[in-house]
This record gives sequence, structure tokens and C-alpha cells, in this order.
Amino acid sequence: MNVKTLLIATLMVSTAAPALAQDPVFNPEAVRAHVTFLADDLLEGRDTGTRGYDIAANYVASQFIAMGLKPAGPDGSFFQKLTVREARLDGTPKLTLTYGGMETVLADTAQVLVRPSLSDKAVAAEAPLVFAGFGFDRPDLGFDDYKGLNVKGKIVVLLTGFPKGTPSELGAHLNSEKAVMAMKRGAVGVIYVPTIEDSARRPWARRVEISDGPAKGWVGADGTAFSRTGAIKGSATLNPDAATPLFAAAGKPLAKVLAEANKTGGRPKGFDLKAKASLTFANTWKDVTSANVVAMLPGTDPKVAGEFVGMTAHLDHIGDHGKAADKLFNGAMDNASGVATMLEVARAVVQDRPRRPVMFAALTGEEGGLIGSDYLARNPLVKGDIVGLVNFDMPVLTYTFSDVVAFGAENSTMGPVVAEAARKAGIKLSPDPMPEEGLFTRSDHYRFVQQGVPAVFMMTGFEGPGEKAFRDFLKTHYHQPSDDLKLPFNWEAGALFAKVNYFTVMGLANGAERPKWYAGSFFGKEFAPGSAKAADLVK
Repeated sequence: MNVKTLLIATLMVSTAAPALAQDPVFNPEAVRAHVTFLADDLLEGRDTGTRGYDIAANYVASQFIAMGLKPAGPDGSFFQKLTVREARLDGTPKLTLTYGGMETVLADTAQVLVRPSLSDKAVAAEAPLVFAGFGFDRPDLGFDDYKGLNVKGKIVVLLTGFPKGTPSELGAHLNSEKAVMAMKRGAVGVIYVPTIEDSARRPWARRVEISDGPAKGWVGADGTAFSRTGAIKGSATLNPDAATPLFAAAGKPLAKVLAEANKTGGRPKGFDLKAKASLTFANTWKDVTSANVVAMLPGTDPKVAGEFVGMTAHLDHIGDHGKAADKLFNGAMDNASGVATMLEVARAVVQDRPRRPVMFAALTGEEGGLIGSDYLARNPLVKGDIVGLVNFDMPVLTYTFSDVVAFGAENSTMGPVVAEAARKAGIKLSPDPMPEEGLFTRSDHYRFVQQGVPAVFMMTGFEGPGEKAFRDFLKTHYHQPSDDLKLPFNWEAGALFAKVNYFTVMGLANGAERPKWYAGSFFGKEFAPGSAKAADLVK
């Protein structure tokens, strides 16, 4: 065979046979570039409704444009605009406790912290007090804290957190529903008392430090802020030191109650506190406009054209409100790192074009209470269903991690996909190492779970140097001005985090079937009771 014939034969083989698919290579410097822009001082902490956030939103939209993605906003843009209400206390709130024939007025933040109201400019609630333990009203799940108690028209006093030994995701969910459960029982107010564990995790001085921000929520077309607990007139958190005489007057020492709650399986029973409370405060409101940045990638298979896989990351942080020399909360790790890795995964997904369509969303208002995600989940932009969602939030990228924690994975058939993604990325899956943090309900994926969507949210794990690095970040830099570009970022870790999430997203988007909740999953039964379920995995 002469050289010409050989070249022709080689060309025929190369054009007739498809190229072998190769895994994408994630560039650490690309992750670094995004974080460097988003966490710069010029963006002033990216607080919802600020110029800095809008600059960040335009940056993300420009990245979507460069990838060739389609805008998903209702006006043909990349922006889903929403109105966000900020409520701040106007003057000094006052909590008056009457017990043992005496009246005690609490107005100092060293004693009580009052949450501003998004629904009433002025609040005045006066009612008897009833203690209801952890405040869980789910007898079907073995939690019956309201048994024998009548709290209609009363203010309930509840412990923070959930009983030790409760599965972390279930405990986190029930903890987030306390005010809803109290309202359904007829309560008009809620007062929280931190447990021993909660006080160790977040000392009172730290609670005071972070209490100066506004309460936030999205506002509907009628001008009313959305609320799931509209009948709860007011809520406050009481310093255990200030709560001690209240419990003593009822003949129930708070120290004993807290000691019982600190035991594994400990569930203090409720009782009448033989006291009443009056909570009065006023609020000022400011409504601002912000936007989720949302794009779409069509799939390649018309048979699943309405089955979208979602990718989300919150774009906001908490802005410029510090009192020290450095007042900017840049949010480099929280959540510029999450947005950066999401963008790099999006770039790879666009190149590899999966079967199912994909929605990409950089969300506003997470720090104010998962506001943008709640709005998007309740006002979807896709023509079809979000069948599974992968959320990117605060991967701690200061160390070479060898494992990830995948919150939500065990609840649906997304679990095996995540496990395979971890295997392909050369890392392992680990159980939740910090159940006391209740992380499952504290990020944007949870608002989609509440709408029946299976979801997963990964955090960098605790193996090797992980625990020390992660806990150090939480203790020293989380929601502090020091969460900035001076942190010792490991950009290779950013590339690895992008890789494991890429394999997860592509596994879902190319899967033979859409994700399904497992039959035994609490969240599937709670939020998607009518959906088809998969048989539980045999452990």
C-alpha cells in the first residue's frame, strides 16, 4: 500500500468511527477567575437588591451568553425579577414576662432577640405561655410534643434544634417547621430557648452580632410578603439566663430541662408555664428588586424534552454592614466558590449536550431565607418538570478533599448516580459529620424539595485534613469579613468539586429514567405523595 492509499484509509476510519468520549478537564484557574471577580471589594458583598449584586448577576448572565445558553426569564432575558421586602426593627422591642406575681421587662439584646415582622408594621401580642419541648407535632413519626397541651391563642416556648439521635435530615426538616406546627395548633407567638448544644455551637454573643440584619421575604403581586406562618404575630429568642427564672417560677428548673434535652433521645415534656408574655415592637419596611439569573440548555432526546435537570447556586452574600475596619462581607467561599464551580460544570455540560434539558440558576436572597429559590420553585420557568436538582453551596476549598457529603442522596435514585460520580472522580461518599448544623434545610435545594423535587447538595468532606479545615472555616470565617480572597484557596480542589458535580449532573441528564423518590423516603411521602416511587435499596 502506498502512502496516499494509507492516508485515505486512515481518513476513512477516523471519519466513520465516532471519537471516544473523554471526560472534561476542569481548569483550576477558571474557578479562580470567577471567584476573584465575584468576591472583589467592588461588588460590596453582593447583598440582595444592591448594585454589587446586580453587577454579579450581569457577570453570570454574560457567562451564560458565552456558553450559548438560552435565556429563561419571562421577558426573554436571563433575569427572573422579584420584589424582596426587608423588615427592620423600628426602635427597641419589648418582651414583658409576668410570673410569680412579678413583671419583668426585657428589652436588651443581652436578654432577648426579636425577629422583625414582614407582615405587620406594628406588633402587639399578649398571651399565656406554654412550654412544648422541641415543638414537634408529628405523632406519625413518633414526635408528640403537644400531647395534653392547649396552646390555642397562646405563645409557645420551644427549645431550639431537635432531639439528639434523630436522623439529621428529618431533624433539620422538623426544626424548620416548628413555627408552622405551632400555628396549626393555634399559637399566636413563639419564643425559642437555645439548648446546651445550640449555645455551644452559637454563643449568645454571636447571636447578637448577627441579629442586626433585616428579616427578608419575597413579595407577591398584591404587595403582601409571602409567609407560611401568617397567624404567628411575633417570634423571639430568649437567652437561657433570662429564661431561668421563668421556668423556676413554674417549678420546672430550666437546667434540668436543658440537661434532659442534651441526652441522646432526650425529649422534655411540655407544661403550662403559669405565666404570660407581652411582645411589642414596630417595623420599617424597604422593598427592593432583585433577580434570579436563569438559563436553559435543550436536551438531545425529544422523548424527554420536558424533563429538566436543575443546577442552582446562590449568588448573594450579606453585603456591607460590618462595624470593624473591614466592613465588607465578600463571601468568597459563601458562595462565590459555589457559583464558580457551577459555571464550570455548566460549560462542560453545554459541550457534552446530554439527553435531558438542563436549567441553570444563580439565585438571589439565599442568605435572607432561601428567597430566590422559593420564588423560582413556586414560579417555575421551565416548560416541563424539574425532575432532579443539584445545588452548589459553599464548598470549602482550602484543602485537598478525598470525600464529599451528599445531602439528600439517600432519599431518591439520585443516590446511586452520586455514588458513581464520586467513584469516577476518585473520591468517596461520607455520612453527615455535623448533624447538629441541620444543613439539609439551610440551602436552596430545599425549596425545590418542598415542591416535590428530588435534590442533592454536596459539601467537601472531613477525611484527612478536611475536618480541621472545615471547622476552622465555620468558626473563624463563616459570615465574617475574613471570608475573602486572602483565604488559602486550593484551586485544584475547586476543579475536583466541579468534576464530581459534573458526573452527577450528566448521570442524571443521560439516565434511562428520571429520578424517583424511594418509597420509604420521608421527603418523598411528605412532598410528593402522588409521584411514582422506586423500591427502597436493600442495605
